[in-house]
Amino acid sequence: MSTQKHHLDQLRIDRSTGEHRSSGALLVWGGGIVLVIAAVVVAIFLARPRAVAVTTAVARESVSGERSTVLNASGYVTARREATVSSKVTGKVVEILIEEGMAVKEGQILARLDSANVTANFRLAEAQLAASKAVLSESRIRSAEAQLNWNRIAALVKDRIASQADFDQADAELKALEARLERETIEVSVAERQVALWQQQLDDNVIMAPFAGVVVSKNAQPGEMISPISAGGGFTRTGICTIVDMESLEIEVDVSESYINRVTAGQSVVAVLDAYPDWRIPSRVIAIIPTADRQKATVKVRVGFEALDSRILPQMGVKVSFQDSAAAGSVRRKVVIPTAAVRQVDGRDVVMTVKDRRAERRAVTLGDSSVDEVEVLAGLSAGEAVILRPPAELKDGGPVKETER
Repeated sequence: MSTQKHHLDQLRIDRSTGEHRSSGALLVWGGGIVLVIAAVVVAIFLARPRAVAVTTAVARESVSGERSTVLNASGYVTARREATVSSKVTGKVVEILIEEGMAVKEGQILARLDSANVTANFRLAEAQLAASKAVLSESRIRSAEAQLNWNRIAALVKDRIASQADFDQADAELKALEARLERETIEVSVAERQVALWQQQLDDNVIMAPFAGVVVSKNAQPGEMISPISAGGGFTRTGICTIVDMESLEIEVDVSESYINRVTAGQSVVAVLDAYPDWRIPSRVIAIIPTADRQKATVKVRVGFEALDSRILPQMGVKVSFQDSAAAGSVRRKVVIPTAAVRQVDGRDVVMTVKDRRAERRAVTLGDSSVDEVEVLAGLSAGEAVILRPPAELKDGGPVKETER
């Protein structure tokens, strides 16, 4: 029986080893799956786009009252202060210190003329002044000596030691020296004025800006002759440059005398430059020139800008609309955003807004603009946040981290 039981035990399958091997394989496979899942999660986390830091501003609503237009006209931008700077004397230009477009200050040196001859005469006048002063000093010493001699002779005459003839001679010599001293004092004064005259002529060879402004044209070069009057030969310039005071820009409009009754001093005006047809510039009537042009049957009207801008340049064409000063029209509400929020994409104006911490691109229609702000006619509502100067890497739908301006 024992032998048969032994043989039966040998035929029995030992399942303990297999169970241990299966559980070990399951652990290995489970650990691998966990590692793969962790790697996928980390990859997804790292691949997730990071939030871009942006500066935002809120689109605001602006209310304006429009006035009705009573008269339309056209004119040009002009400068009240504009000068072609020339010299007071005729001379050869040796140095030009300006270029077109350069801003200059009042009293700034623009050019210099050849001053060799004037400098020589100035030095001669200084030498003559020094000689006159030396002669005057000698005459003062001689006059003092003659005064002492006169006092001495007068005392001797009083004591009857010297004769009257000696006194008369000393008195005549003293008076002659006093007259000579007076003449030489005047000669010193003349010499001083001569020096001042040559100094003025020397200063006239330095051409300076009469007022602050911008150089719009350069009319002379070193080596050319310049004169305050036309020489008629064509080789002499009459000006160094032309300077315009950009702070004095205004509009000149010729209004038909048939409609001048619609214009009053101080009246509101909307100006539109031909170069910027979408830019409405608030302006105001400065004055109506009290005379008419007989040939054109027009009256000149001066219109001033409410605020100057670097885009406004002299001689630009401009159209003006004179507004009704009696009563305001309807109230108009508009959405205004900073100009820095607008950019061009494929020829269209777009802005980037922020919604649920993500960027959203909007196509917008723009209206009137100023230096810092622009009106949005369509595509945006008041209260929405727009991104200022959107970064190049910011995409539509990308996450953002906003900070208000």
